Amino acid sequence: MAQGSRPLGRRIQLRNSSSFGRSWTSWIKATRSGGGGAEDNNTLRWDQALSAAQRFVILPAFNSDAVLDKETGLVWEKSPQTTAVSSANVRLTCANKAVGGRKGWRLPSLPELASLVDPSVASPGPTLPPGHPFVAVQSANYWSGSAHAENPALMWGVGFGNGAVLGLSKAFDQRAWCVRGGINAD
Repeated sequence: MAQGSRPLGRRIQLRNSSSFGRSWTSWIKATRSGGGGAEDNNTLRWDQALSAAQRFVILPAFNSDAVLDKETGLVWEKSPQTTAVSSANVRLTCANKAVGGRKGWRLPSLPELASLVDPSVASPGPTLPPGHPFVAVQSANYWSGSAHAENPALMWGVGFGNGAVLGLSKAFDQRAWCVRGGINAD
């Protein structure tokens, strides 16, 4: 637990009912006062931005092939796929992945993927925070799992060459960076 924080002894339930027939429930542990990032690696706190050295933790339990982002609570592949994949196969690519001997990977939502971008890093990138632990991240476009509502020929993604959020044509292959945890982006 973060120094200066103390548990309130209760959990708070968050619920979302979607008009699309999907819903989710999440529990958070209530705490008081300062700190930031994640508390005990599972209770998120949103009151502080962390340096890359504090924010990202390489996970030995995943054979050091995965990284916990303490700002978002998500677990990312340490080394995302370097070959491009079609929009038709990208979700299956993540679903079939076993990183650090663990399954349960998915394509990130657009906000999740964009959360990795450090806007202070100039092109040609990759636009990740200095000191990040990721390996083989290319200054290229990466798919998100977020549909482009205005144009069904596009999917949202992030260009890690310049940090831009982009509508990516489904006609062209892009890279996949799979994630674990959080709310499903499907």
